[in-house]
Amino acid sequence: MKFMLLHYVDETSEMSAEESREDQALLTAWLDDTIARGVNLQGNYLQPSRNAATVRARDGELLVADGPFAETKEQIAGFDIIECADLQEALRVAGAHPTTRHGTIEVRPFPPE
Repeated sequence: MKFMLLHYVDETSEMSAEESREDQALLTAWLDDTIARGVNLQGNYLQPSRNAATVRARDGELLVADGPFAETKEQIAGFDIIECADLQEALRVAGAHPTTRHGTIEVRPFPPE
C-alpha cells in the first residue's frame, strides 16, 4: 500500500544551530534506512507557505490568493510517499521521522490500485 506523509510544522518556531544539526542527522538516518528498505518512494521539503498560492474556481471565475488556504500555525513543510505492507507499518515509519519531534505527520493512504 502507498501512503502520503504530510509534514506539518509551525513555520514561526526556530531551532538552535545544534538542534538543526541533530534534526538533519536524524533525517539523513531516516532517509538512508527507508530508501535502503525500498519503503521511501519520493519526498521533499516545500518552500514556506508565504510562497504558496491557493486556487479556486467559482462561477467560471478563477480565484487566486496568496498563501495557504488553511489559517493555522502549522503548515505543510514537506512530504514523503512511502510503500508499506499496511497502515501499522506506515505509522511506524512515520513515527521514526524527525518531524514528529517538533511537528506533526499526517499519514494518508492512497486509493487501492
